[in-house]
Amino acid sequence: MKRIVVIGTTGSGKSRLAEELSQRTGLRIIELDALYWGSDWQGVPLELFRHRVEREIRDGGWIVVGNYGQVRDLVWPAADTLIWLDLPFPLVMSRLVRRTVRRAVTKQNLWGTGNTESLVRSFFSRQSILWWAVKTHRRNRQRFTAECGSLAKDKKVVRLQSPREVKRFVQGGVIASSESRRARGAIDGRADR
Repeated sequence: MKRIVVIGTTGSGKSRLAEELSQRTGLRIIELDALYWGSDWQGVPLELFRHRVEREIRDGGWIVVGNYGQVRDLVWPAADTLIWLDLPFPLVMSRLVRRTVRRAVTKQNLWGTGNTESLVRSFFSRQSILWWAVKTHRRNRQRFTAECGSLAKDKKVVRLQSPREVKRFVQGGVIASSESRRARGAIDGRADR
């Protein structure tokens, strides 16, 4: 595993998993959010976003974090492993609420853009990250099920559906865990190659 993509609904723990994998593998992390968001929560133009992503994934090993469909045609073909955090909706929402409140209270600068979460924006606006998670969780599960199933022929695909599976995957030796799953067979609901 030298080129990994971590996907999952907002709040599923993609960045945290990427950090753990990076510590174990030495691979650098590429946060798609950091490449997409400009100041004042304005997305950069599509051409610039795609250029940034192409530049970042061109050389070496990496862990890409994010679900951006605008660059999937660049990132997924270049990857050798796809890890899908398919956690239950109540767990994702509870984590997302805690993360959002923590970020709003601490005024955490996100991705060096100067953007911060706000309680008003997060809980009471159309730009709510919480509402986004509600809208996309089921849709992502349907889309990723189909897409990961077709990719399993060409790539390692790991579908993690509980915190215990995530922990076991990371602690069991990232490479050994995915290789043993791959040897057991194809997608069984916990999508392994």
